[in-house]
Amino acid sequence: MAILPKQKIVEFYERFKSIDVTYSKEIIQVTGLVANQVHLKCVGDFWPCVIYSSSFQGAKVVVSIKSGILQKLERANNMVSLRFCFKKADKSNPVTFFVNTKSSGYTSYGGSEDMGLFNLQFTQRPPDDLIEIMGRILDANVNSTKRKDERIIINNDIMRKLSIVSKDTVVFMQSVPRNCILRDISFFGAKVIMMGVSKFLEGKETSLKMEFDEPKETFFIKGKFSRAEPVEGRKDLIAMPVNFDENTVPMSYKIRLNDFLSQTRADSRGTETTVKGSPMDRKPPAPAKPVAAKTEPAEQPSNNAPAPEPAPEADSS
Repeated sequence: MAILPKQKIVEFYERFKSIDVTYSKEIIQVTGLVANQVHLKCVGDFWPCVIYSSSFQGAKVVVSIKSGILQKLERANNMVSLRFCFKKADKSNPVTFFVNTKSSGYTSYGGSEDMGLFNLQFTQRPPDDLIEIMGRILDANVNSTKRKDERIIINNDIMRKLSIVSKDTVVFMQSVPRNCILRDISFFGAKVIMMGVSKFLEGKETSLKMEFDEPKETFFIKGKFSRAEPVEGRKDLIAMPVNFDENTVPMSYKIRLNDFLSQTRADSRGTETTVKGSPMDRKPPAPAKPVAAKTEPAEQPSNNAPAPEPAPEADSS
């Protein structure tokens, strides 16, 4: 993962500072949060905790209220440090840091008399590492909706930049794999070229396999075939757009595409690799030289954080 420039960190902070992200299983996996290395520090003592959610202004954590934490907080005037720990794919050692916070109280967690959900307010801007990790998720979530109909035409250069292992892949229909070739991809769809009869494929449920490097990831994204399109000069092949089930598109996949599209627009020397319009309804464009990408202004999200899921168990992120 490339290091973000300082201005991007500042942009993430200003755009997303008040958005609270719940640490679901998927968010834990995408961020690389090392749950057993997260704890509170207060007056020299440490308490294990589970991060329920966080923003750039605060966090909610689950802590045992029978551990003596309440007495320590009283002695420290409710000042406490929260330790984060993330494993990054491009670093051998985890990224760890403390954020100074002040507790504004707690409520019973899940009706338990033993566990409390503490509300911690950051007393200063958190480290850039936290802003970068969570900002990339929030930015991808916003742009996956804003640019859902932009297509990335797959060629050798794009494969290298996106770290796609191969254009040759498979779609699964009723668990049976069928060979195909990736023609283009978007946040919520793709187009594949394959052998088949259109009337037997249109409207059928499928699952598309895509493999990536750096880091190595394999996605199986569920969807449906829409209308078939002819392949010029090949009567034995058809181009089949796939509409992804938007609720099952992995966050890691969204982040990959968003990082690529953001870099394409930021690079004034880059070439345009996407096409406006729905990848499901638009006919393939005539071959043409790529044109320079246009930069679009970022939109201010309104509570576009990933959909909350139940908090992780206290002994788990």
